[in-house]
Amino acid sequence: MNLGCAGPILRAFYVMKAMGMLGLMLTLLLCVTGCETTPPDPNRGPHGTIPYDVLIDATPPGANIEADGQVVGQTPVHLTIYGDKDGTFHDFGSYYYIIRALPVATNQYVQTRVFRTGRLFTPEDHVPQRIDFDMNQPYPYPYGVPAYGYPGYPPPTYYYPPPGYYAPGVQFYFGPGYYHH
Repeated sequence: MNLGCAGPILRAFYVMKAMGMLGLMLTLLLCVTGCETTPPDPNRGPHGTIPYDVLIDATPPGANIEADGQVVGQTPVHLTIYGDKDGTFHDFGSYYYIIRALPVATNQYVQTRVFRTGRLFTPEDHVPQRIDFDMNQPYPYPYGVPAYGYPGYPPPTYYYPPPGYYAPGVQFYFGPGYYHH
């Protein structure tokens, strides 16, 4: 195929088109692959987490603190919580991270803080910088004050479930039976 004087121009166009496609693919590859950035010199934790220092305090000091069932000390105490880089709790296999403060004296109440970890696409909470417990406050009921007195009997059942009905059966009748005397 003889293109005359347009041949070298078309050949240059095809070369430029191929180079442009190669450049576009390299740019796309560079955008898709990113690099991991962490804050400067953090102490690395398990599963790529970073530590967060949380101060835990209670109104009468000296309350024992439990974090996920492990006793960590008496208030005031600094607790290291390993969380994700965005400042949220990391999922180490549990839906919740629970911190409890146990009472020191009588007429005090157990205080609990529950944080969501984001397990299986559930919401996740941010790691707080400080947690304060007031041991003299009663535990709030999650659904309001109970409607029934202690021990909390269930309400009476007014409507009973319908009895089980049986479908009509098929019966065969062969007349009176014959007896030999």
